[in-house]
Amino acid sequence: MYWEGLDMKTFANAIWEQNEYDYKAAYGFIPNIHAYLHDDDENRDCMIVVPGGGYCMCVPPEASIPAVEFYNRGMNVFVLTYTTDMTFAVPLGKQPENDLARAVRFIRKRANEYKIAGKKLIVCGFSAGAHVCGSVAVHFKTITDCNPEYADISCRPDGAILSYPVITTGEYTHEFSVLALLGKDPSKEELDYFSLEKNVSEDTAPCFLWQTANDNLVPVENSYLFAKALMEKGVYFAHYVFPDGFHGLSVPNADFFAGKFEEYTMEQVMRAVKAVKNGEGVDVTAERVKELKEQFKDEEDKDKEGEQNPFANADIDPVELFSDVGHWPDLAMKWMERIH
Repeated sequence: MYWEGLDMKTFANAIWEQNEYDYKAAYGFIPNIHAYLHDDDENRDCMIVVPGGGYCMCVPPEASIPAVEFYNRGMNVFVLTYTTDMTFAVPLGKQPENDLARAVRFIRKRANEYKIAGKKLIVCGFSAGAHVCGSVAVHFKTITDCNPEYADISCRPDGAILSYPVITTGEYTHEFSVLALLGKDPSKEELDYFSLEKNVSEDTAPCFLWQTANDNLVPVENSYLFAKALMEKGVYFAHYVFPDGFHGLSVPNADFFAGKFEEYTMEQVMRAVKAVKNGEGVDVTAERVKELKEQFKDEEDKDKEGEQNPFANADIDPVELFSDVGHWPDLAMKWMERIH
């Protein structure tokens, strides 16, 4: 891969045992972590990267690219592929936040093995993945784990980085995220629980928020609502709004714009699509079956279509175009140094 030559230790682990995980539309998938660890004996701060994707997938550009970015800044990093539902058939409910809570506990239990003992553990989410991170940051006290191995391990992160986050289920919500999370007819109680600005307390983990003012998918008001709630409760936070940039910028470096990223986070989606194509989808509507068959054509059809990089023939370097946004990891590193 594009990081060949780095002294990196990589591996993947499922975070749930078979008998612990029972999401109805998993199609054989089990949430997992992919590690990007320094192959030495130094204990380092830890980050769990949580990609977005509207709760219907974990998009690859928000996985290995930020993982390698923060690995290169000295951290030991994991990418969490959590439960999503591309079919919009089985509401996810609390499963994604339970996945992240287990990932935090799973990694902390192995702190000596992963060389993070005594160091900070930061969760870093993007879009819907930021909603997962925010959910654990505000609800950590009530997220229990039935496995006695993890029951006494805290799932509260030492800090949460929320990148162009989905926050609210109210006026400025991202409707498709809420649809995948709660279905078509959620209760007021469910909507209130997942509207994170309503659940901030004095014990909420420190937060770093960033977004662009003209975000084309998730209204920037999401960030403002959460920042206001954090300020009112006295939670340590940083909030940056950049003037321009599209949703999903991840870390806007050369690898991002060249499409140099791994695609392992698409495992559950591809399992679901295969099942749907074979007529084995779980409670999938006929309309959604048709949509998925069109969206995920055979590989030769996708090759003919030839997805194009919109900046491939542009006169301006996109890294330079979004150079201000590209500094968010620098700002986040400074914030991480200051939290306790």
